[in-house]
Amino acid sequence: MELIQQDPELSAYLAADEVINHDHPVVREIAAALRARHPDVYAYAQAAYEFVRDEIPHSSDTGDPRVTWRASDVLEQRTGICHAKAHALAALLRAESIPAALGYQKFEVLHGLVAVRLPGAATWHRQDPRGGEPGREAAFSLGEERLAFLPDPEFNEMDYAVLYAVPHAGVVSAMRTARDSSELLRILPADL
Repeated sequence: MELIQQDPELSAYLAADEVINHDHPVVREIAAALRARHPDVYAYAQAAYEFVRDEIPHSSDTGDPRVTWRASDVLEQRTGICHAKAHALAALLRAESIPAALGYQKFEVLHGLVAVRLPGAATWHRQDPRGGEPGREAAFSLGEERLAFLPDPEFNEMDYAVLYAVPHAGVVSAMRTARDSSELLRILPADL
């Protein structure tokens, strides 16, 4: 699948905002610690991905009722759904000047991903910080995608090719208003 930048300006995929707040001290501290151990840009991108995938459990897997949506809150509280984890990964990448986009898949509700474009590269590569399940674990890859879930068109599931600089407004609205993670999973948008 050919991935399409919604915003033609690559700088849009480096920007900080209320959700991907990579200028926040918590994000900067974690990014600096990862960079100190992984000075190479590729190694840093992989380490940031693995940190979010492995150190921030998906709230549905753990039964954690907290809803996090800002990258800094996700990193500080160490919990979140796929979208929250995507926001955290995008912030860690952007904190080190690595363009990061948000992508989506359609299942029963939207599933959130990140696409990374290493400096000097001409292509985007989707990453799934959700982590996956035993036997179908997602992994960092700049080659063949290693995502947690593959859409099945028979069930009206699909990949969206467009990459966004800012999170989907409906996703953020649901995350901001949900009282807990179970309510959030009921009110997330089903498609873009």
